[in-house]
Amino acid sequence: MKKEITIGQNDAGQRLDRFLIKAFPSLTAGVINKAVRNKDIKINGKRSEISYKLKCGDVLYIFMPDRLLEANDTDEDFTQAGNKLNIIYEDENILLADKEQGLAVHSDESGNVDTLINRIKKYLYEKGEFQPENENSFAPALCNRIDRNTGGIVIAAKNAEALRILNEKIKNRELTKKYLCIVLGKPDKEEALLTAYLQKDSESNQVTVTDKKTSENLTIKTKYKILDSFGKLSLLEVDLLTGRTHQIRAHMAHIGHPLLGDGKYGINRINKEFGFKMQALYSYKLRFDFVEDAGKLNYLNKKEFTVQTVPFLAQYKKLKEKYTERT
Repeated sequence: MKKEITIGQNDAGQRLDRFLIKAFPSLTAGVINKAVRNKDIKINGKRSEISYKLKCGDVLYIFMPDRLLEANDTDEDFTQAGNKLNIIYEDENILLADKEQGLAVHSDESGNVDTLINRIKKYLYEKGEFQPENENSFAPALCNRIDRNTGGIVIAAKNAEALRILNEKIKNRELTKKYLCIVLGKPDKEEALLTAYLQKDSESNQVTVTDKKTSENLTIKTKYKILDSFGKLSLLEVDLLTGRTHQIRAHMAHIGHPLLGDGKYGINRINKEFGFKMQALYSYKLRFDFVEDAGKLNYLNKKEFTVQTVPFLAQYKKLKEKYTERT
């Protein structure tokens, strides 16, 4: 079979081999290498190298069996996802969504298609901004993720260049994300920078935090500030200086102040006492703090976005009022 592909804006800038693996999941690195050597893959009618960086307008010719050239159809029918989407901010490059607690960001082994990313794809598809049939290797993608039972701001990129820039900025810690959480008890200091070491067990999807560095664990830094406190509970603002799996939940539990509602690292007896079935944790504030050039996203620098309503704050207020009445 001969297949001809014209490289579009969302395909440009990728290595040839990486583009092919995204566009055609049946292809392996070995098959691609062999095809390039045998001139079964050409660019603009000429032999190329697998490391070639694609340019907008390049024409890719592929001579391979049909069974290997089954296009990436984005795997799931995102049109079956739900319609509820709380958008904090949107422009031609990005979308900031306030993810509700209980909604997964991506699908898992359960096969549930009603995820945040599929809701975003459906929304953009219905607006006419995402047309899968016109894309070779790109689909709108999330730049950060939060746990199913954590709510708050998640960033989605609408095009490949925005995705590349934001992934780099997140990697270099040029975005500030702040969380609100309710913890059991009251930390000794009003505010502090905590340092510890975290190790993940992938099989149990659980982490262990210790005060001793080993060759297998990773350094974590968590900064908190007490905003309010009463009785058995405290409301904290947390700034993640490192972004590890379950970092806030596990780190606060490690210092003796687990999150209210946390069934994995918390105290179920107290969770039931206060009626919390999900951890009281919300990514409520995002600020773009670019240090280096951000290309087409420079206009976002120093912009800050805040969630209007953090659901568990109303519960916290009611609990405090009841406590005050009793005392």
